[in-house]
Amino acid sequence: MKEEKIAIAIVDDHTLFRKGMVSLLEESDEINILFDASNGIEMISMLTQHPLPQVILMDINMPQMDGYEATKWLSSNHPQIKVLALSMYDDDKPIIEMLKSGAGGYLLKESKTSDLITAIKTIASHGYFMNNLVSGKLIRSLQENNTAKTLLQEISVNERKFLEHCCSEFTYKEIADKMNLSPHTIDNYRESLFQKFEIKSRTGLVLFALRNELIKL
Repeated sequence: MKEEKIAIAIVDDHTLFRKGMVSLLEESDEINILFDASNGIEMISMLTQHPLPQVILMDINMPQMDGYEATKWLSSNHPQIKVLALSMYDDDKPIIEMLKSGAGGYLLKESKTSDLITAIKTIASHGYFMNNLVSGKLIRSLQENNTAKTLLQEISVNERKFLEHCCSEFTYKEIADKMNLSPHTIDNYRESLFQKFEIKSRTGLVLFALRNELIKL
């Protein structure tokens, strides 16, 4: 039996990129594009005119209503719609902010079409998509519903404080200053948490902490 296509929408203010993506994805027999929009305001309007998509590909920087606000609106009004953030950059700050806003994953705009389709299928079926920056224990913790209490037993008080600072805009050096510790000690905390949770980036660490409620914002 042929599987139903995944219904998606694309929200991006760059017309050439958006239309190019529509053209590429229309060739897939696994994807059904319901609509595309140039910003969050237009997205909200389009949602009233079409069936609800399963996944929305969301740009971050857009006029009138950007990706952060549009994702927050979806989380409040249509939490069943999964958001896959699209970014030109792999900087920690915008990725973390999108995840905090309710996105279930992110992908770089330069990714291959096949990788994008894989991401769409993954987030549609599991509710989240992790790339090579996030792995192992994060995914298992989501699947097994490990409790925050159990996970907190694995980290020290200072490691938890370090985790809280990681969710801010502070650099590692600034975190060291705030905790009155040497940069070397902060590096040790980071590497220890990477190893404990099988994670390879600050973004992955923050997502892990937020998903498992290790920290409160």
